[in-house]
Amino acid sequence: MEKTKVAIIGLGTVGSGVARLLLDFGDRTARHAGRTLWLEKAVVRDLEKTRDCDLPAGVLTGNIDEVIDDPEIRVVAQLIGGLEPARTVMLRLLESGKDVVTANKALLAEHGPEIFDRARDLGRCVAFEASVAGGIPIIANIGQCLSANQLLSLQGILNGTSNFILSKMHEEGAAYQAVVAEAQRLGYAEADPAMDVDGTDAAQKLAILAHLGFGARVNWDEIPRSGIDSLDIIDVRFAEEMGYRIKLLAVAQLVDEGIELHVSPTLVRTGGPLAEVGGPYNAIRVVGDAVGELLFYGPGAGQMPTASAVVADMIDIAVGRCPITFRTLELWSNRASRVARADYHSARGRFYLRLTVDDSPGVLAQITQVLGEQSVSIASVLQHEPNEAGDSISLVIMTHKTTEGAASEACDKMSKLACVQATPVRMWVRD
Repeated sequence: MEKTKVAIIGLGTVGSGVARLLLDFGDRTARHAGRTLWLEKAVVRDLEKTRDCDLPAGVLTGNIDEVIDDPEIRVVAQLIGGLEPARTVMLRLLESGKDVVTANKALLAEHGPEIFDRARDLGRCVAFEASVAGGIPIIANIGQCLSANQLLSLQGILNGTSNFILSKMHEEGAAYQAVVAEAQRLGYAEADPAMDVDGTDAAQKLAILAHLGFGARVNWDEIPRSGIDSLDIIDVRFAEEMGYRIKLLAVAQLVDEGIELHVSPTLVRTGGPLAEVGGPYNAIRVVGDAVGELLFYGPGAGQMPTASAVVADMIDIAVGRCPITFRTLELWSNRASRVARADYHSARGRFYLRLTVDDSPGVLAQITQVLGEQSVSIASVLQHEPNEAGDSISLVIMTHKTTEGAASEACDKMSKLACVQATPVRMWVRD
């Protein structure tokens, strides 16, 4: 059978999984590719490090030039994280005549235009299924399978670490810091989980999906975002009492003014598909004008799910499908954005507001006056009796639909009231 020589740059968790699939299941990949994907080289920084895959003699190397300078190596899985040297390596691979597969969503979110323009100039292609949602084939589905549709909205749980933390807080009633420690112990969270819990990771993935699905040209750091790192267990309890679960939701939605984009903790109605996504799993709800509503669900990270997406891309390149798709889609080209950015402050929806207030007469009247001045209508109010007279109490307000700007301004004004003891908590509500 014909052979296509391939290489891997970076043999960490995902890279080792890719090597195992290529070496242990070569007959499977050959059946789908119509040729053998022959692992010629695997480039690593530390040749002495123990790895969880057995490589044939001569495959492992510490010299990337053994890949760059070999014209017979056609496809490379570039699995280095971060921005540098990942960017430089990616460009060198393209310039040496290789087609490249990557799982590095941060690299694409930050340097996508440069990398994709260079690939087009050189007649090469870049495949990136594994960059968003791990083993879920969301890139192929949005970019190809749903191409007859105008996407109307996309709502996604795109970060497994945050979802694991939120699931544990709901299931066990544990405080945020305790659950983070457990997530780190189990390997679901990094030693520094900031990018996962502050919304950065989800925003980077949302920028890629918004570009692919809506033609939006937006840098990830322009997407309004807030994370779960300041979430109080009391809000989890109130959400459950009212029939909701809290999820870190990435939203892309077409409105009259353009595309609305944001990442934020959101109350999602219990029993709905996104509310029931537990643990480190991901899910993306997509609505198209022709197909209607679809839900994609599965492991959003992990060695073998992500390796599965990488190898599928390698097969697509070897067969010739990816180069055709890459040229046709013109991803991250210098064309103008197909859709304008909608003003985030004009985004409409319902909101959960929690205020810590004095337990004294007239407090609710002051609160409702501020809300009324901002044209924020109250749907319901939840207040528990205090333990002792004179104690502060939590006042939970669910609004009718309003704008994000009005809800934000109301919270700012309420925080200045003498009867309000702390900064109000505000979260989106998705019914």
